[in-house]
Amino acid sequence: MTLPRRAPPQRGFPDAEFAERTRKAQALMDRGELTALLLTTEPEIRYFTGYLTQFWQSPTRPWFLILPSSGKPIAVIPAIGAECMGRTWIDDIRTWSSPAPEDEGVSLLAEALHELLGSGDTLGLMQGPETHLRMPLSDFERLQSRLQGIATADATPIIRSLRMVKSAGEIEKISYACACASDVFEALPDLIHAGMPVDEVFRNFKIASLQAGIDDVSYLVGGAGSGGYGDIISPPSNQPLAMGDILILDTGCIFDGYFCDFDRNYAIGAADDASIAAHACVYDATEAGFAAAKPGNTTTDIFNAMQQVMERGGALGNDVGRLGHGLGMQLTEWPSNTATDQTVIEPGMVLTLEPGMGYGDGKVMVHEENIVIEETGARWLSRRAPPKMPVIT
Repeated sequence: MTLPRRAPPQRGFPDAEFAERTRKAQALMDRGELTALLLTTEPEIRYFTGYLTQFWQSPTRPWFLILPSSGKPIAVIPAIGAECMGRTWIDDIRTWSSPAPEDEGVSLLAEALHELLGSGDTLGLMQGPETHLRMPLSDFERLQSRLQGIATADATPIIRSLRMVKSAGEIEKISYACACASDVFEALPDLIHAGMPVDEVFRNFKIASLQAGIDDVSYLVGGAGSGGYGDIISPPSNQPLAMGDILILDTGCIFDGYFCDFDRNYAIGAADDASIAAHACVYDATEAGFAAAKPGNTTTDIFNAMQQVMERGGALGNDVGRLGHGLGMQLTEWPSNTATDQTVIEPGMVLTLEPGMGYGDGKVMVHEENIVIEETGARWLSRRAPPKMPVIT
């Protein structure tokens, strides 16, 4: 079965979008008295440059981007990436021949930073939750030794505030990924059957997603079990689907570097009463989360709305820690829908609603949808799942 292809959005962004992102960051840097930002991770470098490549999957080479207090960013990168970076809006691209473990860009980076910062200035770095330093710690220590007199500060709040609110172009790409994945989920009953091994189910889903217009299915987890499943993050087994199984697939499909992230549940042959009730409960929880997802409310309001529905429905607990999260250039982004996050909802945020509940004998039921926040409230990006769990006959 070949799915029809949707007309995709334009790839990439105009230079003006990157210029505006840079301008907003520099305004926030000025308030925080930061002379420059040093960025080392793929989403942040791509956010300010448009540099999109799968070469990040290789851990061999570090990549650096300097965002000065004025002007365009400066790329300090391995020479292998120069041509690709040269197709972005970035003009100042400084390279070294890599791999070079004895000096993996440290001298070149220090030289570039010294052109912008002097003693008493402050360099912003990503230091907060959900960040990491994508360079060897020993190299970072060598860099610090060459930046004597220059202070460092956490730039996470700046990047977080920018990336949480998406532009119209970003939302269009996420929406397209959601639409394609929705097409595949709705067609899935015609692609699988009882007796099919779960790993073949996964392959069929990925093939159909590529045919539907997705660039890559970089995340696909789930599983199946009699009367329900016990976890949702495992790779597929070769166990055949059996009558009475409940199947979940949770996917992160990508288009032009932007993710969707939602799941669907299916009953094989028939669903037992407990699974039917649990599915109805988490479905109702997403309805409550959707109603609470409006500007001025918080992520904790969304969490509480969904949690209360599941508690009334007899949920046996959920220790996952959150009921959804931000979505965009990464499968999971800030913020988190938790009891304590308290992030204020703004128009332009893209979120997942992901209630999950325990039921029966060690079973869980998870349901996830994707939404975008607009001035008047939320709008579905994933095509809404049916209230009643689909049955594959």
